[in-house]
Amino acid sequence: MAKQKTGYVCTDCGADYSKWQGQCAECGQWNTVQEVRLGAATSSRSASQAGYAGQGLSKVTPLAEIDLAELPRIASGMDELDRVLGGGFVPGSVVLIGGNPGAGKSTLLLQTLCHLSQKHPALYVTGEESLQQVAMRAQRLGLPTDKLQLLSATDVDALLASADQVKPKLMVVDSIQVMHHADIQSAPGSVSQVRESAAALTRYAKQTGTVLILVGHVTKDGSLAGPKVLEHIIDCSIMIEGSNDSRFRTLRGSKNRFGAVNELGVFAMTEQGLKEVSNPSAIFLQRSDEVASGSVVMVVWEGTRPLLVEIQGLVDMSSLGNPRRVAVGLEQNRLAMLLAVLHRHGGIMVGDQDVFVNVVGGVKIAETSADLALLLALVSSFRDQPLPRDLVVFGEVGLAGEIRPVPSGQERLREAAKHGFKKAIVPANNVPRDPIKGLEIVAVKKLSEALEAI
Repeated sequence: MAKQKTGYVCTDCGADYSKWQGQCAECGQWNTVQEVRLGAATSSRSASQAGYAGQGLSKVTPLAEIDLAELPRIASGMDELDRVLGGGFVPGSVVLIGGNPGAGKSTLLLQTLCHLSQKHPALYVTGEESLQQVAMRAQRLGLPTDKLQLLSATDVDALLASADQVKPKLMVVDSIQVMHHADIQSAPGSVSQVRESAAALTRYAKQTGTVLILVGHVTKDGSLAGPKVLEHIIDCSIMIEGSNDSRFRTLRGSKNRFGAVNELGVFAMTEQGLKEVSNPSAIFLQRSDEVASGSVVMVVWEGTRPLLVEIQGLVDMSSLGNPRRVAVGLEQNRLAMLLAVLHRHGGIMVGDQDVFVNVVGGVKIAETSADLALLLALVSSFRDQPLPRDLVVFGEVGLAGEIRPVPSGQERLREAAKHGFKKAIVPANNVPRDPIKGLEIVAVKKLSEALEAI
């Protein structure tokens, strides 16, 4: 018998090493280098490894001769989930769903499979809960349970053997961190176990055309637990986000080989499970009746649709030698940069003030279209001058104080007009040619013009 070869991989950055060491030389993290099993070097590939992408031993084919017929998708029954997936599940694809404990991963997948099992054979594999616990949750949510097949297993070989008998069209593995391979000596959840288990399950999905959905845990910093190679194997990576004090959950795609990335789906956690929210802007715009300074509504672009959210700013005299800069939902370094632009080109100095910024609803803004709304909210708080409730703002602010246009400006304005906003302060290059009924548009080219408009 050939000697089993081993290597060492960092679980944070994926760097390879020939021997164990306490600190990773690439990312600088401690105690992240773990032992992994390496495949034995053989002259010919085994039958189980052939056809990893589902086609067996294929021949070289010219690009022009490839069949461009679109793969048929399986609709999940939830428009918000289909939006994030790019239109539904693709046969043979591998989807990874991660999130904090209690975010609703198992609830969402159980709801989806119970409804899809009425039309397609489906298998739900649970490794963390008993079959009775899954059945009790399905009964509590009022789901159809007559067609869904359940399996409690943590051994990958036994799981694949059962899948060969059932031949499901969709299969959920909850979760990949508890699965283990009999040929590997390390404990479940280690780098070797997660990588080999995911590879074996992915190979089965590709060869049989089964939709495989893996549930993954996250670390304390919110990143996916396990080796980085897992993110390269899968076709689609989705994260469920949401705080414990809020009943709303956001579904965001960070990788999708069959659709757009950074799509956002919004759900509400109820007693009957997760319910999709078709109009998320109405939720994030639940403002108080009292008009207060430091608050303004902005339009951000999430995936393929506009989203109206409220941004709040608070500027207060600091009692510290080094004033605080706190940003929740926005990048803190960009906040410091915009404050410098406000001082240089707006004539407002807040160097001795504490500055706090919050995006209402727990939404995380990654695009630059929130720059102008952020500065106007801070100026409103600094002057203690409330902004009109029917005002909407968006635009990117450059270092020279210019207001730069943002993509899909006309769609953002139409979304604002649909929700009853009467006035908009936008970049001059985002003003549409045809006026929008009921919406007064103020075009600005410089930060000073935007400050004068309020």
